[in-house]
Amino acid sequence: MKMTEDEFRRIYRYVKSRYGINMEKKKEIVQGRLENYVTLGGWKDFHMYMDAVEADSSGQLEKRLLGMLTTNHTYFMREFDHFEFLQKKVLPELKQKEARTRDLGIWCAAASSGEEPYMLAMVLMDFFGLEHDRWDTTILATDVSAEILQQAAAGIYTNEQMEAVPEQWRRRYFMKLQDGVRWEVRPEIKREILFRRFNLMDPFPFKRRFHVIFLRNVMIYFDQATKETLIRKIYDSLETGGYLFIGRTETIDRAAAPFRMIQPSIFQK
Repeated sequence: MKMTEDEFRRIYRYVKSRYGINMEKKKEIVQGRLENYVTLGGWKDFHMYMDAVEADSSGQLEKRLLGMLTTNHTYFMREFDHFEFLQKKVLPELKQKEARTRDLGIWCAAASSGEEPYMLAMVLMDFFGLEHDRWDTTILATDVSAEILQQAAAGIYTNEQMEAVPEQWRRRYFMKLQDGVRWEVRPEIKREILFRRFNLMDPFPFKRRFHVIFLRNVMIYFDQATKETLIRKIYDSLETGGYLFIGRTETIDRAAAPFRMIQPSIFQK
């Protein structure tokens, strides 16, 4: 099924207006990810499919569309220097600063299939050790895709996905499943994470500010104006002195918000 230019414009404008994701120059990707689904679904063309998406009051077709168009590519130990900085620099600061409340606000804003928030939880467990139960370190983990969040909440990963995970983390924080080829995150780690679907383009509903926000490898999908708007919202959602982590290939325009760069991809309010 060949996608016309008019059909393509309708799809990428729909996705951009609702989620900020800019796929204007990715027609081949959009067609490749949708054509089998649209054909098997019985729609005669992409316009008919989009008519169905827009008419679906349940929102399920829109969620499925988004799930097919977003890559959600992540893996354990990705850009691990961020987690080392968190453990050696940020957490000691916060432990002293929040000694009275013992309450940390941590947001993983692009949870994808769960590797990143689970790593955050494991770093926090390692850092606080026996004191961990005396602190509230619940991590808010959000993503725009409901499908990928279901996968993340299940916390099950193949041997291949687990290859980079250190042996001590595997023993302490994962269980080998009976099939011998998969691992599951232990319940005590799952309890540390609150998975929620959230669109970064929506108004932020948070009643509290965060000490740490991970917003890694998300802004590559946004145009400059969308990135600037998002960065201002992120800045306002951080505590004074709070830290923002972005992907190493990403940049932010500090004219949009007065962040102080600690090192490339790590910023402080």
